[in-house]
Order: sequence, then C-alpha cells, then structure tokens
Amino acid sequence: MVVLNKIYTKTGDRGNTALGTGERVVKHHTRISAYGTVDETNATIGVARQSMAAGELSKLDEMLARVQNDLFDLGADLCTPDKGQKFEWEPLRISAAQVDRLESEIDDLNAELEPLRSFVLPGGHGAAAALHVCRTVSRRAERLMVELAGEEDEPVSEAALQYINRLSDFFFVASRWVNARFGGDVLWVPGANR
Repeated sequence: MVVLNKIYTKTGDRGNTALGTGERVVKHHTRISAYGTVDETNATIGVARQSMAAGELSKLDEMLARVQNDLFDLGADLCTPDKGQKFEWEPLRISAAQVDRLESEIDDLNAELEPLRSFVLPGGHGAAAALHVCRTVSRRAERLMVELAGEEDEPVSEAALQYINRLSDFFFVASRWVNARFGGDVLWVPGANR
C-alpha cells in the first residue's frame, strides 16, 4: 500500500534520488530517465483518454486504462532492479501475461482495419493524433530501457522490454482504429511538396 503524507522530502535537493532498493543514484541516471519516460508515456495516455471516455471509443478507453496501470507496474519494475538480492517484499515485475494481453488487444483492434498500404501521418481525429504522441514517447522510453539494459550491472527483464516494444505498436494500431471511425488515416504522400 502506498501512503504519501508529505509530498516533498528534500532528499533529492542535491540531484540524487533513491531506487526501490534504497540505493541512491543521480537523477540523470539512465534508469531514472527510463522510468521517468515511462511515467511521461502514462501522462500522455491520460491526455489522450480525455476524448475517449464515452461512445464508440469506450472500448479503447478501457484498454488504455489497463495500459496505464501496467505502466505503473513497469515503473515499479524498473525502479527496483533485479540484481539477485532478497527483499522483505516481492518486487513488482512486468509479467508475460501482461505482454500477451497487450498483443491480444493489438490483434483485436487490428482485425477491424484494412491492410496498411502507405505510411500514415500523425493526425486525423484528435484522439488519433494524441495516440501518435503516446507512440513516440513510448518509443523514447523503449530506447532508454534498451540503453539501460546494455549497461553493465543494470538488468532489465525480458518481459519489460517486450512490453514496451509492443506498446508503441498498440498506440499505432489504436490511432488507426480511431481514424477508421472518423474518416480514415492521413496518408503520407512521398515528395508531395517538391
């Protein structure tokens, strides 16, 4: 259970912060950047959901609510690196079941779409454009997680990497799913302005 009685602690005033393990690291550490960008992705979803809560986009809104909860799990996973130590609690980890569910939801949305025959421009319906922002921020989170995993003694689980990789695919398909209901994708026209 999380209890926050006081929001500011002053423990980070000198530019460092604590991981879930208690270890203190600088705030620009790759691990902090990675889970900070996961949090940023979550915030972009909150903005995107503002136009989806009712009507024909409610199915997608429910999926996005699940993703937002998963992203808190992912942040917790990244905040407590698995370096083999024992804790008095069971650290939260992204599971293969969460990856499987996300893949299933991608397939569900994609089944309703025509095959893609062109690259699409981020745009169309406002919700679709917002989902493209989610896609690009989640891709940045993925790049940071991959960078972190490549560093010595900085483990990132396979399931966490799979989840963040699928997530940008989910946002892409979700944006197309929205646009399919409101006039279709905005297609790239190569060399249109030469």
